[in-house]
Amino acid sequence: MSLAPSEHAPAAAPAGRGTIDQTGPGRRRLLTPTSVPYLLIMPAVLGFAVFKAYPIVASLWISLTTGNGADRHFTGLDNYQRLLHDPLFWTALKNTALILVVQVPLMLGLALLVALGLNSTKVWLRPLWRLGVFVPSLTGLVAAGVMFSVILNRDAGLLNWVLSLFGIDRVNWLGSPFWARIGVVLVITWHYTGYNAVIYLAGLQGIPQELYEAAKVDGAGPIRRFVSLTVPQLRPILLLTVVLSTIGTLQLFDEPYVLTGGGPDNSTLTVTMYLYNNGFKYFDFGYASALAYALALIVAVLGLLQVRLMGERK
Repeated sequence: MSLAPSEHAPAAAPAGRGTIDQTGPGRRRLLTPTSVPYLLIMPAVLGFAVFKAYPIVASLWISLTTGNGADRHFTGLDNYQRLLHDPLFWTALKNTALILVVQVPLMLGLALLVALGLNSTKVWLRPLWRLGVFVPSLTGLVAAGVMFSVILNRDAGLLNWVLSLFGIDRVNWLGSPFWARIGVVLVITWHYTGYNAVIYLAGLQGIPQELYEAAKVDGAGPIRRFVSLTVPQLRPILLLTVVLSTIGTLQLFDEPYVLTGGGPDNSTLTVTMYLYNNGFKYFDFGYASALAYALALIVAVLGLLQVRLMGERK
């Protein structure tokens, strides 16, 4: 009698695999090469939908309504028509535009000069200087505002004390409409110049030195090399910083809120401060939402214009 296993006996399970099929016919597995990527991005998608997309859509609906709390009534474009005829909105927009026109070119110009200096091999202790110019950007905006409110104090401020050493009369930095705007510009410039300088420095270090050596051989001086070589190579980074600085200035809130509260005589009132006052002081959420969408439209238009004007030329 043969002791060999029957030809009809079931085959042994392969090593390393279970003997029971858990999926079974007609049952699909959840984890497949196709589904795993979607499962991995699902938390981010859900977070965006709940905390970004839904508030945006809800804010748009609120901007078309009026009322208190959940008792809201659809009014169409009434809030936007009110915005067009609101003199305080136009005052806030004018103040924001004035700060933008003065502050952004000043800050980015200083940042580029600082970056050129830090990129020079003739500067000693360059890592220490780079750290020093970047530290102000690590300071909280509220903390920076409180610090400068002390520095710009008319009677006991450090800046007026320094000016008095040169025989200059005290300046009412925070009590005069003109000087209050200058004070806000000083705070923003101090806070963000180093941040943009580090970005420019990274761009400068990415320019091949062979280009500068070839330009020197051709007889190009420092100014010619800067205009014809450095600026074109930095164009994408310049565009990035201009767009980001424009968006940040249009959303300006913390510095004027801490320094002046929008005064004196609404001279430092910005669009975001006016939005905040309507939403969280007067609880007019419909009008505040309309202000938010108006600001978003302005930001989008300016961003597109800057990209078209400063973008790569083909």
